[in-house]
Amino acid sequence: MESLNHTLFLWLNAAPDAGLVPVALAMFGGEMLIWALPLMLLAGWLRGGAATRRVMLEVFAAALLALAVNQLIGAIWPHPRPFMIGLGHTLIAHAADPSFPSDHMTLMSVTAASLWLQGWRRAARLWAVMALATAWGRIYLGVHFPFDMLGAIVVAYAVAWFCRRYGAMLLDPAHRLLESIWPRRFRP
Repeated sequence: MESLNHTLFLWLNAAPDAGLVPVALAMFGGEMLIWALPLMLLAGWLRGGAATRRVMLEVFAAALLALAVNQLIGAIWPHPRPFMIGLGHTLIAHAADPSFPSDHMTLMSVTAASLWLQGWRRAARLWAVMALATAWGRIYLGVHFPFDMLGAIVVAYAVAWFCRRYGAMLLDPAHRLLESIWPRRFRP
């Protein structure tokens, strides 16, 4: 499996003479798209109604839980990044921490999955496309393997399902509390 992971990585990773346009696209997908998550959460909370704020709360909770699961996996199985084993070309600086699963891809995928499970299908499809752009960008830039992305998808969808299935016990009381203290002047 590891040889397949390496082969796929080398196929998707940037060439030594990579052009400016693909590098810029990879930087956008692999480094910048992640900022859409806090922007969406903030806009949804500030501009949406109570139902939208509940959706944003569940997305936020799922994202936090998914990152915690990633940290646990990385502590148990610290898989090296491509540049840590001298494989491929790395176009951005990155800490030499575990690569599996990708935090960027996990956040993008858990957002897509959470939105989908809450019935926000159009938004979920958009987030899934952004997740694919993030996955390609992270591999192209040389900081992740393809299997890091697959692992992130598995974690993301499992956590989103868990939050949808069991999150109401904690999230509904938290939502009611936040709604009760949320100033009326900020409501649409």
